Amino acid sequence: MKVLLPTSVHEACRMLAEQSDLVPMAGATDLLVHWPGRQDAHEKSYLDLSALSDLRTTKWTDDTLTLGALTTYWDTALDERVGREFPVLIQAARQVGAIQIQSRGTWAGNIMNASPAADGVPALMSYDASVTLTSATGSRSVALSEFYLGYRKTVRNPDELVTEVTLPRRAYDFGQFHKVGPRRAQAITKVGVAMTHQAGVAADGWRIVANSVAPTVRRCPHLEYQLDAGPLVRSPDDFLQSVNADVSPIDDIRSTADYRRTVLCRLLYHSLKGACPMVV
Repeated sequence: MKVLLPTSVHEACRMLAEQSDLVPMAGATDLLVHWPGRQDAHEKSYLDLSALSDLRTTKWTDDTLTLGALTTYWDTALDERVGREFPVLIQAARQVGAIQIQSRGTWAGNIMNASPAADGVPALMSYDASVTLTSATGSRSVALSEFYLGYRKTVRNPDELVTEVTLPRRAYDFGQFHKVGPRRAQAITKVGVAMTHQAGVAADGWRIVANSVAPTVRRCPHLEYQLDAGPLVRSPDDFLQSVNADVSPIDDIRSTADYRRTVLCRLLYHSLKGACPMVV
């Protein structure tokens, strides 16, 4: 394998412009999981971003929180201010692997790995996060909910790096993250969901984001509309029509499609009963 070690974001972008098949690498937690059995990965060239201190930052403004691309789950879990304003991030960060993974794995890496079972992505998406993509010619911002084109496919161009993840600062009166799997952490999610609600917002206030139930992490607009405007939900089954419209689970080694639909409906109902007027 060949590893390039840029010393600045500008140099990293130049390297990508010159060699578009480079694989950007940060915590490498997703990369190394498959390393022993993926001989083709040993022949690739990697762009090691670990020395880019500019990407290892957390920045606050009056309106936003911005996580640099090298911000780890552990960085976030230890940040009391993040915990107060974005508690769903903390809930998710504490269920991504063990502490060793949390201290190396990055939010940006979880985004770019593009796994439908990603645990960090639903939490970020539930807060309307956006991703900054930077190349040698400039930067652009993409809503995380529009970042995925399909299974393991994103809008990122070969010469672009994820440099920041930005979350708008808003007042929330509800936020939960649930992960169903063989264990609370150190296991791939069978069904997961992140839920938030903006305080004082009567319509378009809910965000429901599910993972492991579609080819990508999926924001669920039909579920959001049902929670914002009705009809009333009197049992988990009353979510089923919206769930079927929003997600497309499959049978695989971890679960069946029917199991995933059933569990997602139950997670939603028991989490939202008493918290949402439409769930009674």
